[in-house]
Amino acid sequence: MDSLSTTPAAKTSRRGAAWRWIGWLLIAGAAAVVAVVAANWWVLRQSQRHIVKTSAELPLIDVGLVLGTSPLGPSGGANPFFQGRITTAALLYRIGSVKHLLVSGDNGTKNYDEPSAMQTALIAQGVPASAITLDYAGFRTLDTMARAKAVFGLQRVTVITDDFHQPRAIFLARAQGLDAFGFPSGRVPFRWSKKTRAREVVARVKACLDVYVLHTQPKFLGEPVMLKIAE
Repeated sequence: MDSLSTTPAAKTSRRGAAWRWIGWLLIAGAAAVVAVVAANWWVLRQSQRHIVKTSAELPLIDVGLVLGTSPLGPSGGANPFFQGRITTAALLYRIGSVKHLLVSGDNGTKNYDEPSAMQTALIAQGVPASAITLDYAGFRTLDTMARAKAVFGLQRVTVITDDFHQPRAIFLARAQGLDAFGFPSGRVPFRWSKKTRAREVVARVKACLDVYVLHTQPKFLGEPVMLKIAE
């Protein structure tokens, strides 16, 4: 039996099967690369006209939507992404570019509360509590955008988040029917943000799948909330 399995014909058959598997793996890998490149190109293309670099370029929009992240970094120190978003949001409020801030983040467990941490930090930078509304169910960027439209009744919004996150945030906001414009927070140096930027490349693929293939819905909506915007 063993001698039969090692005949030239058997060896050739096994080699052929191995090469076929290698060929399929190469095709699958190439398809994955094409999908990543195409999704990133599409998200960037769809959002680039709606991301501005200076406050003077921002259209007149009452509400700034601040996207959540943890106030603490992996080492337990201050998270520069959190600090940048809060500082930028407070600045836009102080100079009158926005009248109200909707802070949206994850409060999925009792001991993890991004929105409350954002509110505390904004108040510390001079934003009155009356000008801040908390969205406790912004578990993902998609959830945040869907809730901004369906729960908080927004039509137009200025999105405040990091530069690398802005394209996906604006893409998802506009997919939800929001007239959204992005204002990037202060750029975190590449040596501190390279892993997050790399993950964002994959996240843009997921965003395209959510919008065009999976038609993903937010985890939780709830009753409508009226924002009290000062005149």
